Amino acid sequence: MSEGKLLLVEDDARLATLIREYLEQSGYAVSHEDRGDRAVDRVLAEDPDLVVLDLMLPGEDGLSICRRLRPQWSGPILMLTARGDEVDQVLGLEMGADDYVAKPVSPRLLLARIRALMRRKQPDEPDKNKVVVGSLVVDLASREARIDDTVIDLTSAEFDLLWVLAGRAGKPVSREDLVKELRGIAYDGLDRSIDVRVSQLRRKLAADPRHADRIKTVRGVGYQFVPEA
Repeated sequence: MSEGKLLLVEDDARLATLIREYLEQSGYAVSHEDRGDRAVDRVLAEDPDLVVLDLMLPGEDGLSICRRLRPQWSGPILMLTARGDEVDQVLGLEMGADDYVAKPVSPRLLLARIRALMRRKQPDEPDKNKVVVGSLVVDLASREARIDDTVIDLTSAEFDLLWVLAGRAGKPVSREDLVKELRGIAYDGLDRSIDVRVSQLRRKLAADPRHADRIKTVRGVGYQFVPEA
């Protein structure tokens, strides 16, 4: 039984073969695309469970692909970036990537990140599938967040962050806990991925004035979702 269907967008043939074989041995069905300018059409046509996307590609780079893909496809995107290049990592998150792995790629680490993202796609027990905070409803089964009857356009990573914060409304959640829960790794004191996601989520919630200041920064701790008065 397949663990899921993945699309690998990577132009390095040797690396693509290594990743593909490792993931297939781990139970995934993997298709491969080596050109960036064909990636968006492949994703929309195949609708994989997750996309592994290289940053530097012929025809179109990974950031542009993310930007074009996000209005049309909401599945998880795991980006491959240059080691230690924080600018690329932050830009990737801002363009809609859900997580990143730095090159040179460790297949075991890549597999762990894929599994973490795939787990978050699966709903838990029915009575634990929904968080309601005033007019905001966060539904894990459908992976939709709504204010009254209006669906908020969220990426997979933004939804996961909202699910955690809204589920603990009124309580501060530390950056350490957020990084561990959302990325499956220990917080190193430098990771900015959570701050980028919070900024994006705040902007989208603020489209409704009632939710303009819903996520509060707790100095020295992390973030807190403030219930409606």
